[in-house]
Amino acid sequence: MTKDSESPVYIFDSKLLDDLDLSEYGIKFESNGLSPCKPEPGIIIRPLSTHDFDKGFTNVLSQLTRLGDVSKKDFLDRFQGMQKAGCYYPLVVEDTEANEGQGKIVGTGTLEIEQKFIHSCALRGRVEEIVIDSEYRGRKFGKLVLGLVTALSKKLNCYKTTLECKVENIPFYGIFNYKEDSEKFMQLRFRD
Repeated sequence: MTKDSESPVYIFDSKLLDDLDLSEYGIKFESNGLSPCKPEPGIIIRPLSTHDFDKGFTNVLSQLTRLGDVSKKDFLDRFQGMQKAGCYYPLVVEDTEANEGQGKIVGTGTLEIEQKFIHSCALRGRVEEIVIDSEYRGRKFGKLVLGLVTALSKKLNCYKTTLECKVENIPFYGIFNYKEDSEKFMQLRFRD
């Protein structure tokens, strides 16, 4: 898909992140050049790119769950499939000054959009895989990623957005007006 010397390809157009209002979640920036996508010097939040495998994307995901064996080819094949589907919006938090200026992925979160027949052929958002590198936690990057994917789901006109989380994380997601539902989560695993 891409050679290392080529410019990165992004999974979706970053312009979708422009003008997202996070103020209803208590996230505000003064006019000091910082924004939700540039929360502090050297840190950016942007769409996943073809170069992010080499910047540690899978290392961050492995802090959330068992990742399995994912080669660079596997990553690029999955990236291409997700990009082609047009319903995946994975964000990454990048420390652009890490690794001698080569950058390091230190967080991620994904919005998935389901196309439904119900609710007049509405769209439903699903928040997935929110994780921040253990060395970067406590700097509100998780809050920013969740705020961005939540606001993006609203911008894309989802009739609702849902997520699954551990009981101890319910208060965190509640900050963004996510509420416990009477629906029960069930699963059938075909492999670990």
